[in-house]
Amino acid sequence: MISKTGLTGKKKNRFSIDTSTVTVIIFSRMESLTINTRKRTELIDITAQISRLVEKTGIHSGICILYVPHTTAGITINESYDPDVAEDITALLNRLIPRDLSYRHTEGNADAHIKSVLIGTSLVIPIEDHRLALGRWQGIFFCEFDGPRTRECRVKIIGDRNKSKSQEEK
Repeated sequence: MISKTGLTGKKKNRFSIDTSTVTVIIFSRMESLTINTRKRTELIDITAQISRLVEKTGIHSGICILYVPHTTAGITINESYDPDVAEDITALLNRLIPRDLSYRHTEGNADAHIKSVLIGTSLVIPIEDHRLALGRWQGIFFCEFDGPRTRECRVKIIGDRNKSKSQEEK
């Protein structure tokens, strides 16, 4: 983190950093998580796996970018304490976007494409103090809409490993 006291020479959005008070090492790592789904439509809690990847990097503060490179799957954050929440979400999506409507896309998975668009295929989660900055009841869910399949979630972790010298002295 760079504090105002560590910045000098403000000129049209240009700053120089007084390195005697701040040391920042930016770290970036790309990982891939393989997910084997068991049902056509399901939400799978992957919070623990993503948390382990973040902790393994040693990142103090930064961001975790999650991306699902599939057109019939997605990723979201929701309550993970009660598994009925995930079941309610899949049940409602299946009622709102049924598999057996007359879609123009005739491969039999048009509903899965629509569900993926509504849920989305990427997330950005802050990292603070070496951990994902999720709310107390929040979890990360991989959303399968055309399973069962072997899927992938790409994980990009970017951040700093070091604290400022003033923080290290505390």
